[in-house]
Amino acid sequence: MTRNIIIESLSNKPIKFQPTELVERKGVGHPDSICDGIMEEVSVALCREYKRIAGRILHHNIDKSLLVAGITQPKIGGGKILEPMKMYFGDRATNEFKGQKIPVEEIAIETAKQWIRQNLRFVDPVKNIHYISEIKPGSPELTDIFARKKIGANDTSAAVGYAPLSETERIVLGVEHFLNSREFKERFPEVGEDIKVMGYRLHQKLILTVAMAFVDRFIPDQKFYFDRKEVIKKAILDFVAQEKVDLEEIQVDINTLDDPSRGEAGMYLTVTGTSAEGADCGQVGRGNKVNGLIALNRPMGTEAAAGKNPVSHVGKIYNFLTHHIAAHVYNAVPGLEEVYVWLCSQIGKPIDEPLIASVQVILKPHVHLKEIAPKIQKVVDFELSQIYKFTERLAEGEFPAW
Repeated sequence: MTRNIIIESLSNKPIKFQPTELVERKGVGHPDSICDGIMEEVSVALCREYKRIAGRILHHNIDKSLLVAGITQPKIGGGKILEPMKMYFGDRATNEFKGQKIPVEEIAIETAKQWIRQNLRFVDPVKNIHYISEIKPGSPELTDIFARKKIGANDTSAAVGYAPLSETERIVLGVEHFLNSREFKERFPEVGEDIKVMGYRLHQKLILTVAMAFVDRFIPDQKFYFDRKEVIKKAILDFVAQEKVDLEEIQVDINTLDDPSRGEAGMYLTVTGTSAEGADCGQVGRGNKVNGLIALNRPMGTEAAAGKNPVSHVGKIYNFLTHHIAAHVYNAVPGLEEVYVWLCSQIGKPIDEPLIASVQVILKPHVHLKEIAPKIQKVVDFELSQIYKFTERLAEGEFPAW
């Protein structure tokens, strides 16, 4: 098989040499991340059930989900929930195979409840969320793709991935993971899971703006809240000091909307640790990309990966695979500053035969493309030849979608 693989060099400055950089990370308790996390787990659960019943993964795409904020009344010392959140499940999934019913709706709801138990400490998945399923059977045309001997792409779609992460990207990702780690929560139980980190780098100075939901039951008074913010700020700075390499200065700002003169209204208090309880709705695809970041200096696709099937939906497969290939190229081929990989499919065509596989590289000084292009070509061709093994790993939920 001869694949259409194009390799070219870019004259762009690597990210680390560009004067400004903006990177965002929405944490596990952010409403958008909740939708992505739940719908991806539902897809994994359906894949498992389809294999059990049919011996193979059947058609499904459940990447249309909406989390509607409830109504709460946060209060120093502990507030109350007035109206629960609503979780809508949408799109398509096979609900019958050779006369046997497949409990798609039950699987979706139970998976959501389990995800919430594992990730949101103060959200009761039964009392605090109402679930509405609008998952319907798929169209005959797209369902038929799964019955073919060699499954083709279910869409004409493009994706892009890159490697390596910049220092800013690594730190933004690392800070959110640090703040939502078990160890941090044991030390600071008052910090909820809804955490967003925005990194703005100007030359060698990095400003981290952190939005952090506090859980009101742990806050006895206003002084405690603002004192804890300072202690947490120092903990973040200590963490970043261990992670930074080239950055010369780090600034951390937490909950910049706070205003001590406004009492409870001037503090970011929540009852459950997520703004979805009463302030902010969530939706699949509006959060992090599959590498866990929203990096505004990088090229990005528009496909939502979470919840899409891992067998034929190139909007999911290629999103993950481009980052995977870029990392493989960067690690296997010396002389590269940055790698960008683009894949585009044609509907109905085998997913291992993209319409185009483009690799763009930024070379280190004195490195010539013609000397390393064959090595890059070999890596890309190998990864595409292994794509069905890769999709099996996707079906098992090996790679986080947010």
